Formats: sequence, structure tokens, C-alpha cells
Amino acid sequence: MINLFLDDVRPCPRGFALARSAEECLLMLAECEVNILSLDFELGYGQPNGLVVVHGIIASGKYPRHIYIHSSSIMGRIQMVRDLRAANPLGVEIHDGPMTPQVLEAAAKETSDA
Repeated sequence: MINLFLDDVRPCPRGFALARSAEECLLMLAECEVNILSLDFELGYGQPNGLVVVHGIIASGKYPRHIYIHSSSIMGRIQMVRDLRAANPLGVEIHDGPMTPQVLEAAAKETSDA
């Protein structure tokens, strides 16, 4: 099981695999079981955004256990959270905002303990 961080510019936190594009993120989600997913909305000019990833997750029905939306795009974050919550995936925690320091520390510790 992996933790996955989608962002085109921010550095990847310890304990996470990095996806720099929506396509890469969807591929990793299809191939791996994901515990924590942290999503950005804007992924570069003219590129598919984080909402494409959200819709891909909903269409596949393959959800991570925890989803955080760390985007600074207010409208993008609202859309992503709204669509995820409307899908109402059983047992999935959807967080409107970035991961807390405690979540980041726990993910980094899991990696160092492995």
C-alpha cells in the first residue's frame, strides 16, 4: 500500500510516491492500493487538472482510504470535494484541505519503519 501526492510543482513529502500529472496519478491509482491521496487542482497550463483525477476515481470505484485536497485553487478545491462527497464512497475520509503535520509525520514514519 502506498501514499500518493499529486502536484506539478510542490516537493513530495516523505512517505509518499509522487505523481506530476493527472495521467500519472490515475495510472498509479489503477495499479496500486492507496492509503492516503493528496491532490492538487492546477497541474500546469493546458494540462488535465485534479478534477479529472477525481472523476477517474469515481468512475473506477477504486478509492484511497483518505483523500486530502491541498490545492490553493479555491474553486478547484470546492469542485473536487463536492464531487467526491456526492459520490459518497463507503469508508473513505475526504478532507477539504492539506494534510496535517501529524498525518505527514505518520506517513514519513511508516516509510522509515518499513
